[in-house]
Amino acid sequence: MHPKQEELEERMALMCQALDNHLEDLYGDHYAVHPNRLKRGQGANPSFDGLFSTSMAFTLGYGSKYGRGYIVNVDVRTLDKVSQYDRVHITSSAFAFLKENLSKFFPDHELDVVQDGNVMKIIGDFGLGEV
Repeated sequence: MHPKQEELEERMALMCQALDNHLEDLYGDHYAVHPNRLKRGQGANPSFDGLFSTSMAFTLGYGSKYGRGYIVNVDVRTLDKVSQYDRVHITSSAFAFLKENLSKFFPDHELDVVQDGNVMKIIGDFGLGEV
């Protein structure tokens, strides 16, 4: 992988960890953490512990009006039934966090977060410049 692509992926991972921490701060005590997961702060990565597991995956976007981008996954790791009300608020909080912080993590890119069908997606200029 090209070093500039590695840097882009590393920034995505850091933003994902920040999102995870943000959601833990807001909702981490709303539900019991799944018994197979570590308590918050005990894992090597915030996505591996606590109530939330966040990740991003690149998609070419076939069939999407927005095309390629990074799909944002926010999973609640609990055996409890998560209310629809909370799911909506968690998703809204994640969306707002990404909107507010994309330019901080990617100051040299024109990126946006959109609702693409039933998923959140980061879209825009992922160009690596001169490679």
